[in-house]
Amino acid sequence: MTLLLHSGGETASIEELAAIPLPKETRSYKPVSHQALAIMLSTIASDLLPEFELVNMQFGLARDGAQMFGIHTFKNGHSAMGLSIGFRNSYDKSLSVGLAVGSTVFVCDNLCLSGEVTVLKKHTLNVNASIESLALSAIYKSRSAFNQIQEDAEVMKGIPLSDDDAYRTIGLLYGNGILTPRQIPVVKNEWLKPSHDDFEDRNVWSFYNACTESLKSSPPQSIMERHLALHSQIVGPQAHA
Repeated sequence: MTLLLHSGGETASIEELAAIPLPKETRSYKPVSHQALAIMLSTIASDLLPEFELVNMQFGLARDGAQMFGIHTFKNGHSAMGLSIGFRNSYDKSLSVGLAVGSTVFVCDNLCLSGEVTVLKKHTLNVNASIESLALSAIYKSRSAFNQIQEDAEVMKGIPLSDDDAYRTIGLLYGNGILTPRQIPVVKNEWLKPSHDDFEDRNVWSFYNACTESLKSSPPQSIMERHLALHSQIVGPQAHA
């Protein structure tokens, strides 16, 4: 996945996360290491989800490394989708440690998240004592979230979508703050001329992936919320149709 195409962001390896200086601890503030968080989540997921294999780790940085967004992707069998764990952290107190679960579409690395962001803990003195138990609970539930997104995808594939309906939905997504003006042309282009053959069918699933392609450029402080809002906006009406 290409993270943070604009907004001053950049990609990083897990080794590079360790090179970012950790802020000093104070009486009321306990920093959480970007790298330590990534390793802890991958370890917990590997332990709780033995039928899944970790196949990719990706990280995006902003504000000179002060903000980090990461994705761990796990594969199970021959599915076209993998279980994903998205997480974020900050060194400048701008973001609490957060976690969201969902799926990745392997053909294009598009991220699909559902539910809500689990705020693991504010950076207070007992953060490291609490974060592991909260992560355990969130990751334990990730299997059901992954299965639900697979079901959602099948539903979306069965719903035809015209160009006019796609354009109206783009306006709705922009009006609700899910898409930015720069992301709108990406959605339109991916809808009209899909980069991948899998999305040539004119249905809601193809449109959904056109949108998630555009959200790859979202900054760390909002990327999880925008993916979650997109899923709710697109899938919610179908679930109640």
